[in-house]
Amino acid sequence: MVYKCFGRGRVMNKWAKVVGLLVVLLALGLAAGCGGGGQEEAKDTGDTIKIGVNYELSGEVATFGSHTKDGIMLAFEEINANGGVLGKKIEPIVRDNRGIADEAMSVATKLITEEGIVAHLGAATTGCTLAAVPVCMQYKIPLLTTSATNPDVTVDPKTGETREYIFRTCFIDPPQAIVGADFAYNDLKARKVAIYYDNTNDYSKGLAVEFEKAFEAIGGQVVATEGYGKDDEDFRPTLTNFSKAGADLIYVPGYYQKVAKIISQARELGIKLPFLGADGWDSPELVSIAGAENLNNTYFTNHYSSSDPSERVQNFVKAYKKKYGSVPDSFAALGYDAAYLIVDAIKRAGSAEPEAIKEALAQTKNFEAVTGTLSFDEKHNPVKEIAIIEMVDGKQVLKTKKAPKS
Repeated sequence: MVYKCFGRGRVMNKWAKVVGLLVVLLALGLAAGCGGGGQEEAKDTGDTIKIGVNYELSGEVATFGSHTKDGIMLAFEEINANGGVLGKKIEPIVRDNRGIADEAMSVATKLITEEGIVAHLGAATTGCTLAAVPVCMQYKIPLLTTSATNPDVTVDPKTGETREYIFRTCFIDPPQAIVGADFAYNDLKARKVAIYYDNTNDYSKGLAVEFEKAFEAIGGQVVATEGYGKDDEDFRPTLTNFSKAGADLIYVPGYYQKVAKIISQARELGIKLPFLGADGWDSPELVSIAGAENLNNTYFTNHYSSSDPSERVQNFVKAYKKKYGSVPDSFAALGYDAAYLIVDAIKRAGSAEPEAIKEALAQTKNFEAVTGTLSFDEKHNPVKEIAIIEMVDGKQVLKTKKAPKS
């Protein structure tokens, strides 16, 4: 493009003003587009309050994410049917991260910068949640994960500081492993255990380490420890070694797909030892893969039990079954709790501004949830009881509840 020079005078002054205005507008646009603009994009405006739902709706752990999403949506339907909050309806913006960390990060970014959410729910797994954490921290949008149990989610491991905008409704790995060790030693009377963990998964590795420390601290002995890989399918040689080592319990803190195969192969070998695991077992597919009979004499730590006689729990189970035709697992319950907790924070804050929601979440005390009465500690972790589930003929039965020891 060729610009003609008109010399000095009014025409020149006019063009100078136009160019100057364009420069200012460009600068403002760049400033808004760079980091830290989340609060501006998430103003409490319009007739609805937008909340992001970033979950694993497809991929290897799709039952985790889809069941959590179902619990969230049930809660928001109930809340909206009762008038919403602050005179507005909740508008959930649901996206699938496919169980891929990079996708979870991308989804979080789009939910904030394109959809204008004021709060972020998800993800289900630690890996996907950790990918979304820096995005929500950058844009100052509160993130509430329902089942990412790694301590690093809410606390920066490099600085030891609590991440200001990050919270969770689930307990973290160490208390879960400690309660599991206590149950193994004092309730199941195990004295020698073998640990079989997923060596490609931080969740599984962390639980294995904490369980071993806790079990040995109360007088137990770990006679064998072995890791399996993501692509491993034959677990018989390791299981045989565990049996020869004299283990009277096998601890498997993994996800349900591999756990089911490990247990079914152990039973094929005639190994009738009790198995103990963690919340990653909680999926209907555990039974369909392993077989109901094979799962007898197995236990896992979990966030709640649908067989809990509590009125709050049974009302939730009834509503969930009516809507979805199935019994809700812990992921559904945690999603339901998270949705109500976010709305409770908005109500207590009297505002749907992200900063106000964050402050209200941090001050949460004695929130009555399906998964237990919840208060946040200084690290934004909930303090509540842990359920021990026994598998009986393919059904989950609440064995006991234990409070983590401080």
